[in-house]
Amino acid sequence: MIHIRKATRADINSLVDFNQRMAFETEEKQLDDAVLRPGVTGVFDNDSRGFYLVAEDEQQIVGSLMVTYEWSDWRNGNFWWIQSVYVIPSARRTGVYKALYEQVKALAARQAIGYRLYVEKNNHIAQATYRSLGMSVCEYDMYEAMSAKPEQ
Repeated sequence: MIHIRKATRADINSLVDFNQRMAFETEEKQLDDAVLRPGVTGVFDNDSRGFYLVAEDEQQIVGSLMVTYEWSDWRNGNFWWIQSVYVIPSARRTGVYKALYEQVKALAARQAIGYRLYVEKNNHIAQATYRSLGMSVCEYDMYEAMSAKPEQ
């Protein structure tokens, strides 16, 4: 049985590992641990950045995701962004992501105006999963430009 809980600092190693795996599987990117680990830890250092959920099966973490916040002045509320989704290969197609998603949905019903995620254009399996859970493609394309990292 899958158990969903809010992640704690004790889960940081798993979250870093899952992010590394996801980046390599989806984009063949090797993330720099010296950047990634403080990035994951930073969520626990500042609640305004978001939170992680983890899925456990027999007390082993088998999946996770991160939720971050985006303020909408048009709607006077926060959208939640589902990010850094990862499910270990042996637990895929067993309802792990669905359980994580249902927890986000339940929490967002009381705390957010909606929830969103982005997915790579060629990740058709993930897109089918999101559609099967009732999500739909929105009317916006996403653009980005990178800037120099500010001194911390």
